[in-house]
Amino acid sequence: MRLLRSSLMLLPALALVSLAISPSAGASTATHTATHTSKEARAAAAARVALEHLKIGSPQHGGHVIHVGGQTQVGSFNWAGYADDNTASNTYSKITGKWKEPSIVCNTNEDQLAVFWVGIDGFSSSTVEQDGTLAQCFEGSVFYDTWWEMFPSNSIQVVGTTVAPGDQIAASVIKTSTNYKLTVTDSTIPANSFTTTQSCAAATCVDTSAEWIAEAPSGPRGEFPLPNFGTWSLTAATVKSGATIGKISSFPDDEITMIDGSQSYALATPGNLNATGNAFKVTWNDSF
Repeated sequence: MRLLRSSLMLLPALALVSLAISPSAGASTATHTATHTSKEARAAAAARVALEHLKIGSPQHGGHVIHVGGQTQVGSFNWAGYADDNTASNTYSKITGKWKEPSIVCNTNEDQLAVFWVGIDGFSSSTVEQDGTLAQCFEGSVFYDTWWEMFPSNSIQVVGTTVAPGDQIAASVIKTSTNYKLTVTDSTIPANSFTTTQSCAAATCVDTSAEWIAEAPSGPRGEFPLPNFGTWSLTAATVKSGATIGKISSFPDDEITMIDGSQSYALATPGNLNATGNAFKVTWNDSF
């Protein structure tokens, strides 16, 4: 996380002269800066603890299923985006996507979370092999991270903690035999990038879907409210099924809208696929 600059950086020259001849004023400024830094450090540490039991996983489907042309439109209580499914007996071995990290707005001290990811499995199965970025409002402070998860065998694994709005992100999941190579690249701040290889038995991870998702994740007390992320723009989507490397529209695809618990309105809405079939936008509408 980036620390705020010392208040000394913002003072005019006359004030700096005054501080130079006033030890008590200088000591007061240093104490204030140290206190502020300590507060931010405590908030960052507490925010990381809050993520330890976070689960990012399968969708909680809700609402009506609507078929429009060759596409299925479904409602979910925690997902928004697109998924390629198994209705034509497809299985998937590679998925990629790129995005610019959205900036979230934290209007209150309420804890809120949004995650943006690509993955294999989950739409119609009980596992998800996934990675991406996370945006968190915690007690009025904002944090951004990179992460991966093999749901449900482990909780989210946070890797990079210095992601910032506007960072250029690329994420992928590649399956070889029973291994899954999970990669997130932050080309703006490379320290947030990672690659890890995890295993999952073929009988457990069945590879029957591929997803590009904005999600409201769950913790010990249920789903977190969704922070205002404006628009998440997913681009450069590719997916492989068998020997065919295609895009979202190359295989049976599902448009997923995140809806509230009463199924009365949308929390996050995906737009149409672009003309190429490899990009779309998800727009935030409401928190819960």
